[in-house]
Amino acid sequence: MFGRLSVVLALLFCSITVTASGQAQVAAQPASETPATSVSPPMEALSRARATVEKFFEQATNVVCTENVTQAVVGKNGKANYREESVFDYQLQANTNSGALKLVESRDTRKAAFRDSGRTLLITNGFTSMLLIIHPSYESSYAFEPAGEETVDGVSFAKVNFKAIPGASSPAALQLRGKNYPIPLSGTIWIEQQSGSIAKLVATMDSSLSDVGLHNMHSEIHYATVHFHDPEEAYWMPVSAIIDVETARQHWRNIHRFTGYKRFRATIQVEELETKR
Repeated sequence: MFGRLSVVLALLFCSITVTASGQAQVAAQPASETPATSVSPPMEALSRARATVEKFFEQATNVVCTENVTQAVVGKNGKANYREESVFDYQLQANTNSGALKLVESRDTRKAAFRDSGRTLLITNGFTSMLLIIHPSYESSYAFEPAGEETVDGVSFAKVNFKAIPGASSPAALQLRGKNYPIPLSGTIWIEQQSGSIAKLVATMDSSLSDVGLHNMHSEIHYATVHFHDPEEAYWMPVSAIIDVETARQHWRNIHRFTGYKRFRATIQVEELETKR
């Protein structure tokens, strides 16, 4: 794909069945048996974020963008001593027609990287969909707790920490020699309090996968509002993803930047045909 020798780190785009059974059970409980509990602002924001995440996957199918990918080998001084650059037309395709959420990344090469066949590079796929962590279908896979609030440029953000529950399914995996190794993740989510939109998601590997040589993984994904005109719409889309992966002998850093978002528009053309008699 990007290089001849590669290590692949990816989010697993598996089918996720969306059900509302848990919500129905809560609604069925008598009010007298459910004690009133106060919910912290960050956890209220998390509830709103779950709805915006579902909307994100619906909207993502309607847009394409330019993806610039930098694959770097990082030295002991923390600086890149080798890098390759690629450019793609990128689209995240989401399909729920079967009642399950199915995700597929589409990349058409616009500018291929110079390939050094002697280099081992990291391939990182699917990190724009790290929001699966907050998707209702993964609610039982992570423990969430409030982590305070933060104001940036006058905008108030709720911070929520998450941690993988041992034995639960994970959307992230290391793909090595044809096998997938699930990665337990923990980290922090920054949520815009009013809208429930995710502004930033930082995730770290909870424990090392030393048996396959993976010592550390850190990712930071940023999201922002993208405005479209005629008609006026605002989508909350990924703008960057930085992924660092370390083994005993190697440190890779991949940077994905997403720009130039364009929205698909469906048009119907009606022609009046003259009937000859």
